[in-house]
Amino acid sequence: MVSAADASGPDGLWRALADTAYAELAGQLARHLSGDRTGPSGCGAPHRASHPAPVISVVVATRDRPEKLRHCLRSLLRSKYPEFEIVVVDNAPADGATEALVREDFAGRVRYVREPVAGLARAHNVGLARARGSVVAFTDDDTLVDPGWLSALAETFARDPRIGCVTGLIVPAELETPAQGALERQGGFAKGYASRTWSLSDPPTDPLFPFTAGRFGSGANMAFRTDALRALGGFDTATGAGTPGKGGDDLLAFFEILTAGHTLVYQPSAIVWHCHRRTMDAVAAQVFGYGAGLGAYLTGALLRNPRRMPALLRRLPRGIRYSMTRSRARGADPEAGWSRHLALLEVRGMVYGPCGYLRGRLAGAGAGAGT
Repeated sequence: MVSAADASGPDGLWRALADTAYAELAGQLARHLSGDRTGPSGCGAPHRASHPAPVISVVVATRDRPEKLRHCLRSLLRSKYPEFEIVVVDNAPADGATEALVREDFAGRVRYVREPVAGLARAHNVGLARARGSVVAFTDDDTLVDPGWLSALAETFARDPRIGCVTGLIVPAELETPAQGALERQGGFAKGYASRTWSLSDPPTDPLFPFTAGRFGSGANMAFRTDALRALGGFDTATGAGTPGKGGDDLLAFFEILTAGHTLVYQPSAIVWHCHRRTMDAVAAQVFGYGAGLGAYLTGALLRNPRRMPALLRRLPRGIRYSMTRSRARGADPEAGWSRHLALLEVRGMVYGPCGYLRGRLAGAGAGAGT
C-alpha cells in the first residue's frame, strides 16, 4: 500500500491541501496530548477537562481482509491516547486467517470476536456489547488512524455532556488510480476542515435537517457515548454493508442520536486515512451502495417512528432536486461524463434503498429465528 505522502502528479494538489490542513490541525492535536486547552489563537484561559480521560473502546469490523486489517491495527497501536482497547469483530469469515492474525501477531493487545452472520451493523453491535469503555469508536479495516485520533475524540466529548456522537475527518490514504480520483471528485468522505455542531435544540438553517445525516460524517470515523448508543438499541441490523440495504447503518445512528436529544459534533482534528477502492467497477458499486444506504436509512427512520413521515415528505422534493443537480454541477470537470454516471448510480441506489431495507429486515428475522 502506498501512503498518502506518496501521491504525485495531479493528485499532488490534493496532497498539498491535505498537508496544509494537517499542519493547521497539528497544534490542536499537540494541545490534546499536552492537556493545554487554549483556543487556536493561544489566547483565553485554558480549558481543562474536569474528569480523567475516559477509556475508549475501538471496534474494527472486518471480513476476509487480514492484510488491510494488519495495517489498520498497527496504526491504532501507535495511538498516543492513554486508555483504550481494540476489539476486532470478524464478520462471517470464509476462513481462519483473521483470527490467526489477531491471536498470533496482536496477542494481548487486541481482543478478537467472531460474528457468524454477515452484516456491518450486526458486527458493530457485537463490538458494542463487548465494549468496556465509556466511549466506543468505530473505524473500518481499510483505514489508517492518526496517532491523535482518539485524543481528539475524547477532548471533544469532554466539552459537553450533551454530546452523544463525534465524527471526524476522512481523507484518502492514496490517490493513485483514476477510480480513486473519481471518488474524490464525487465528494469522497471528507466533510471539510471546520468543526460543526448539530442539535435539535439549536437547529441549523438547512431546511432538510435532521434528515441530511450524510453531512454529519461517515461510519469509518465515528464515536458515541457507549450508554447513549446502547440506549438506542445499537445499529439497525437491516442496514449496513453485507446486507441487502448495502449501507445506512451509520446515517441512521446519527439521526437517532440527534432525535434522542443528543448533540452531534464533526471534529476535523480526529483524522482517519481511508484506502479508496482502486477500480472503476468497485467505485461504481460503492457509489450505488451509498445511494442504497441513504434510501435504507430513511426507510428505517420512518418504520421506527412513522410520525416522522410528514416532516420527511415536506423535505423530500428538495432533497431529490439536490441529488439530481449534482450531476449538472460538474460541467467543468474533465471527467464530467463519469461523474454524471456516478451521480445517477447514487440516485438509482436511493430508489432501491427502501426495498433493500425491507429485504434486510426479512433476512434479519430469518437469521434471528435460526440462532
